[in-house]
Amino acid sequence: MTVALEIKNVSHRFGDFTALDDVSLNINSGDFTVLLGLNGAGKTTLYSLITRLYNNNSGSIQIYGFDVREDSVNALKNIGVVFQQPTLDLDLSVRENLQYHSSLHGISSLDANKRIDNEIVRIKLEDKIKNKIRSLSGGQRRRVEIARSLLHKPKLLLLDEPTVGLDIGSRQMILDHVKTLCKKNNLAVLWATHLIDEIDKGEKVIIIDKGKVLESGDVSKVIKKTKTKNIRDAFNKLVGIK
Repeated sequence: MTVALEIKNVSHRFGDFTALDDVSLNINSGDFTVLLGLNGAGKTTLYSLITRLYNNNSGSIQIYGFDVREDSVNALKNIGVVFQQPTLDLDLSVRENLQYHSSLHGISSLDANKRIDNEIVRIKLEDKIKNKIRSLSGGQRRRVEIARSLLHKPKLLLLDEPTVGLDIGSRQMILDHVKTLCKKNNLAVLWATHLIDEIDKGEKVIIIDKGKVLESGDVSKVIKKTKTKNIRDAFNKLVGIK
């Protein structure tokens, strides 16, 4: 198995507040891994460190063997990111948003349009390609953000609470789409959420609370280790919810 993301002993503080406390985890190529934690658990801070929005002063973060602090160019070119807050330009069309992203990655116009057409078909928004982003639904905008994150052909995809505020149908469509990408393209995925119903049996889960990784591994392993009946009960037991 190829290690896509390796985090060792990473801590991060904001003044006197410890956002992350000695976090270590591994994600392999082809893995769909859920980072499960309540709001404020440290998920977004961890993503900010992985993507170099924050500098990690302790421990190490490697993406396919490249240290994000020592060789950020080679490390970051391997990742695609869907942040919690939407970042599309509402007054540009779907195609224009994707073209702009492609140009930032140095992708030629001809190659970019081929990639954009492929991704648009994959997210089933061919009829919306010329529409401005502000005319799309929340679920459609998220699908465009996922398409954008894949244009430069990353090997690791990070998604931070990608389904927050979406209806059940849109949530499931996005989940299914990302899981299919994971299987077909051997894409490593780290999916951060506080929604326990987004986790299925047979997947991998990392449970984080108050900046600490409490448990990680296959869902069945976590359930067995916590001596509970399901992942919801396991999570509640680990974080102290009664």
